[in-house]
Amino acid sequence: MSNPPFGFGFGLPDPDNSSSGPGSNSSGSGGQGGDPFQQLGQMLSQLGHMFSQAGSSSGPVNYDLAKQIALQRLASNSEDGDAKPGIGFASATGDTQQGDTAVRDASHLAELWLDEATILPAGATQTVAWTAKDWIEQTLPTWQRLCDPVAEQVSSAWTEAMPAEAKQAAGPLMSMLGQMGGMAFGSQLGNALGDLGAEVLTSSDVGLPLGPEATAALLPANVEKFTEGLERPASEVLVFLAAREAAHQRLFAHVPWLRQRLLATVEEFARGISVDVSGLEQLAGQIDPTNPQSIEQAMSSGLFEPQTTPEQQAALTRLETLLALVEGWVDVVVADAVGNRLPGADALRETLRRRRASGGPAEQTFATLVGLELRPRRMRAASTLWQLVGDRHGTEQRDHLWSHPDLMPTTDDLDEPADFADRLGGTVLGADVDPIAELEKTERAEAEAAASGSDSSSSDTSGADTSAGDSDGNNDAENNNRENNHGENGDEPGRASGENG
Repeated sequence: MSNPPFGFGFGLPDPDNSSSGPGSNSSGSGGQGGDPFQQLGQMLSQLGHMFSQAGSSSGPVNYDLAKQIALQRLASNSEDGDAKPGIGFASATGDTQQGDTAVRDASHLAELWLDEATILPAGATQTVAWTAKDWIEQTLPTWQRLCDPVAEQVSSAWTEAMPAEAKQAAGPLMSMLGQMGGMAFGSQLGNALGDLGAEVLTSSDVGLPLGPEATAALLPANVEKFTEGLERPASEVLVFLAAREAAHQRLFAHVPWLRQRLLATVEEFARGISVDVSGLEQLAGQIDPTNPQSIEQAMSSGLFEPQTTPEQQAALTRLETLLALVEGWVDVVVADAVGNRLPGADALRETLRRRRASGGPAEQTFATLVGLELRPRRMRAASTLWQLVGDRHGTEQRDHLWSHPDLMPTTDDLDEPADFADRLGGTVLGADVDPIAELEKTERAEAEAAASGSDSSSSDTSGADTSAGDSDGNNDAENNNRENNHGENGDEPGRASGENG
C-alpha cells in the first residue's frame, strides 16, 4: 500500500506551505547542518504557528485544520486549470447558472430513463451542481463520523501504552499531545479530501452516501476535466454520470437499511483497530534527539501500523461485498436505462470501471482511511450477478432483494452468481410479496411452535405411551401433507411439523 492507514502518517505540514519562501529550504530536512538549537527553534515556531491556525476544533481529529488544508490543496491543484473556459456546461469555477441548468436537465432526463429500468422510484428531491469546495463542506459531517472512531482508537492506544510514571510526569503536556494528535489526523484527512475534491464527479463517486440525504449532486468542473480525451460529447458524459448519481440516490433513499449498514460497517472496523505498542522501546532506540530527521524515519518505519484482527477482516469483507453489490447494481441498471439511447454508453461504462480499477478516488480514500482497497473483481462479479438475476427472474424480483439485508447475495454468491440465480428459481419473490411480512410470518410460526410444545409437555401424558404408535403414524401423514402444501416456504414445513407434534 502506497499510503499508510489513516492516522499513521507522519508530519504536520504548514498550512501556508503552498507559498514558497526563504524558510522552505531549511524546514524540510534535518541533514542540512547548522545549529541544533536554531533548528529546534524553527520547529517550535512552526508548531506555534500551526496551533494558532488550527482553529478551535476539539476531539480526536481537528476538522477545522482539515478543512483549511483541503481548501488550500484544492487551490493549489486548480492553478493550472482555472484559466480554461470549460467545455460548455460549466465555467472555470464550476458554479455558474449555466452549469446548474445543465446538471438539472441531465438529471431530469436520466430519471425518466431510469423509471423503465428499476422499480425503485426517484430518490433525490433536489439536484445541484457543486464546486469542489461545496463537496468538501457538504461531505465533511459524514467524514467526521467515519474518521472519529479510527482516531479515537489510535489516540487511546498511544495513551494506554505510556507507563504510569510517564503519564504523571507529562501532566499538562498530555492535553497538548492530544491537540497535536488531532492536528496530525486533521492534516492527513485534509490532504486526502483536497485530492478527492479535485477528482470526484458526483456525491456518490466514492461509493458511500457522503452528502445530505435526498440530494443528487454533480461537480461540473471535474466532469469537464474527466471528459477531456474521451472523444465523447460533453452532454453525453454528463447524462451518463447523472444517471449513475440518480441510481445511487434511489438505492440510498428507498433501501432504508443500506445507508446505516454501510457507515456502521466502516465504524465497526475502525473501533477494532489496535496498535502494537511494544514497538515503543524500539522506536526510542532509533531516535536521536539532536537529529529531527531521525524522528521522521522512525515514525515512517511501519512500527505502528495497525494489526488486522479476524473481526476486522470480517467487517472489511462485509463492507467490500456490500459496496460491490451497490456498484454492480448501479452499473447494470444504468446500462439498461441508457444503453440504447447514448451511443457511447458502453465505452463510458468501461472507462469508469477502469478508472476504479486503476486506483481512483474510492481506493485511495479507503486505503488512507482504514486500509481498505476495493477490489474491482468483486464489482464486476456483482454486475454479473445482478444481470443474471434480472435476465432470469425479471427486474421486479431483482430489485425486491434489496428489501431486507437477509435476502441479499453474500460473498460466496459473488463467486458463483449462477448458483445464486438458480436458488432463486424456486423461492424468488413476486411483486406482490412483502419480504418483511414473510420474515414476520416465519417468526410467528416459530413462536407458536414453541408455545405448542410447552403446552403439550405440561398436559396429562398418561395416554401418551399407549397412543404413541398411532400418533407417530398420524404425524408422519400430516407432515407429508404439510410438506406438499408448503414446500415453497423453505424451512416452514419443519416448523409446522414441530407445531403439530
